[in-house]
Amino acid sequence: MKSLRILLAGFALAATTAALADEMSIAGFPPALQPADLVLRDGVIATLDPLQPQAQAIAIGDGRILALGSDDAIAHYIGQRTKVLDLHGAFVTPGFIEGHGHLMQTGESLMQINVGTAANWDGVVAMVKAAAAKARPGEWIVGFGWLESKWDRVPQPNLQGLPLPATLDAASPRNPVLLTTASFHGLYANALALKLAGITDATADPAGGTIVRDAQGHAIGMLKDTAADPVYAAYAKYLAGLPAAEQAARRAQELQRAVHNEISKGITTFVDQGADFATIDWLKQQATQDIALRLYVNVDGESVDSIDKRLAQYRTIGYADNHFTVRGIGETVSDGALGTRSAWFLKPYADAPDITGKNVTPMGDLEKMAKIAAREGFQMSVHAIGDRANREVLDLYQRIFSADPAARALRWRIEHAQHLDPADIPRFAQLGVIASMQSIHACSDAPMVVPRLGEARAQAGAYVWKTLIDSGAIVLDGTDTPVEDTNPIPGFYCGVTRAYDHGKKTFFPTQAKTRMQELRSYTWNNAYAIYQENEIGSLTPGKLADIVVFSGDLLTLPAPDILRTRVLYTIIGGKIVYAREGAGNWRRGDLFDAMPEFDHAE
Repeated sequence: MKSLRILLAGFALAATTAALADEMSIAGFPPALQPADLVLRDGVIATLDPLQPQAQAIAIGDGRILALGSDDAIAHYIGQRTKVLDLHGAFVTPGFIEGHGHLMQTGESLMQINVGTAANWDGVVAMVKAAAAKARPGEWIVGFGWLESKWDRVPQPNLQGLPLPATLDAASPRNPVLLTTASFHGLYANALALKLAGITDATADPAGGTIVRDAQGHAIGMLKDTAADPVYAAYAKYLAGLPAAEQAARRAQELQRAVHNEISKGITTFVDQGADFATIDWLKQQATQDIALRLYVNVDGESVDSIDKRLAQYRTIGYADNHFTVRGIGETVSDGALGTRSAWFLKPYADAPDITGKNVTPMGDLEKMAKIAAREGFQMSVHAIGDRANREVLDLYQRIFSADPAARALRWRIEHAQHLDPADIPRFAQLGVIASMQSIHACSDAPMVVPRLGEARAQAGAYVWKTLIDSGAIVLDGTDTPVEDTNPIPGFYCGVTRAYDHGKKTFFPTQAKTRMQELRSYTWNNAYAIYQENEIGSLTPGKLADIVVFSGDLLTLPAPDILRTRVLYTIIGGKIVYAREGAGNWRRGDLFDAMPEFDHAE
């Protein structure tokens, strides 16, 4: 009898529970899953989230990540209006972040003559002559991307490998010519451009710059670092004289081209290393007009006094739905570049024993700016390529941190950090200084590094990403666009192989990163470096849905096939802002032709 009562009680409890469940279900419990706006399925997803490193599908709603999991698990998020994108096994990562670039200069370069494609000086002159034949008298002929160390033959006649000006002057007698080097640390100008800039044989070298002269003391047209400023000023004066409508249209086109260039190559956030206050005002206005790319803009191109007075009012975080932020000073320049032998070294260049490079911006001015940055809670980013420049900047940061310990939390950076004395390598981690490096530069520069520095110095301190990572430093990646093409794929390849000359040579391969270290450098590390690791940098529920879909698995592909990988889709805030032509027909295993070899250098 007791057993019967227990059994009846059990039936009653079950009935009550069932009734309660029905009632709760009717009342909306458990709550229904929010239908996603977009679902990506059948992907190989590297999340960069240690709690869920891999997934097959991802659900996105209201611009953010709702969930990740298997196709079956994420199927519950598919509603009547959900767009479903079947990836057929494509590789998915957090949106790539351009860790160091120049946005408007990238747009400008896309409207200029790319003389970097010329095989030699004669090819450069031919390109200028063709442009001059179509130009109005007085119109400037502007090109970029050349470097004499990349030419297939030395110009004749020449001065230390640099061309003499006669052929360029003859090619464009009525039009000023400005040809910027690949590193943007020098330019070649023709006679008319020098005249408009007020540069004569008697003009003295400015602080931080060099006017290259022949044996008779004549300026040949090659201007390094600050010596180029008068030519840039003359060109700016010409642009300022154009009709206002033409100026506005030109600037809008530069921005449009730059943004499309970035998103088409998988870049979802762009760290701009320098804009003056007027440009920042304009970019902020443009950010409200549905520009897909997220911008983190540093202040540059202003005097110390101007920065001192106006910096605080420009602090902007997450404006225009997280598309525009200003909270840093950079890229302030401590030295020049290796290619122009103006990078600042502790010892002379191996191939130029009388040269150690230059301090471009006086260290006293850099210290004033750093103190202002610390006072206002701004990030500080300083360009340093040579080992002397890196030591000077580390010493400067250490002084600031000693006087103001709170400044250590501001995530200050050294841009490039290309050549380090071994004694300074551990100081990055010790001081909490971020090494903002560009993998692609190592493979571009590789042919000239040993001639410039010698084998021992190059091996000990040139592009030592792995040693910095092992020491505990945060190492970033990017391209310094337009110095290099913003496409991260060649940079990824260089970062994990250190291979150049079509894969036939490697540049001190013990410094190569692992595949995951390289992916992290382009995603989470770059997000951390701009204070946005809680919003972007990994694929985590709740974060912004910034995503790239690649044709190949960058973590497992054979190394040569990395260069055959292409961006299929770029997604920013849950919106597909770029789709490669034919991406919908792509299937697992499809490959593309390999990319051309690296052709730029610092």
